[in-house]
Amino acid sequence: QVQLVESGGGLVQAGGSLRLTCAASIRNFRSYTMAWFRQAPGKEREFVAAAHWSGATTHYADAVRGRFTISRDNVENMVYLQMNSLFPEDTAVYYCAADQSSYIHVEDRMYDIWGQGTQVTVSS
Repeated sequence: QVQLVESGGGLVQAGGSLRLTCAASIRNFRSYTMAWFRQAPGKEREFVAAAHWSGATTHYADAVRGRFTISRDNVENMVYLQMNSLFPEDTAVYYCAADQSSYIHVEDRMYDIWGQGTQVTVSS
């Protein structure tokens, strides 16, 4: 069964940190580009970060660059998003996504496997 399961969301004060985890049940996981997206209430889903299959190449949205770090474990089939210096505007449902491509895409339509999401709430 192909699935992505996110965890690690919660309520945190501004300036705090959270680490999101995505457990992937995907055959040939290491061939997928993995990404995190987020969707705030009343807004469209937006790209946050992505990691190439090797993990050596990553890409971040301008809003999170320098604060968030994406990483992956191709042995355990896991993807992580370390989020530091959180702002209230980081509040959203965060989704893990997989794209069977060697390229890093920022468009959500390019990703064909999605998790159910985990809520992150940052209080001011």
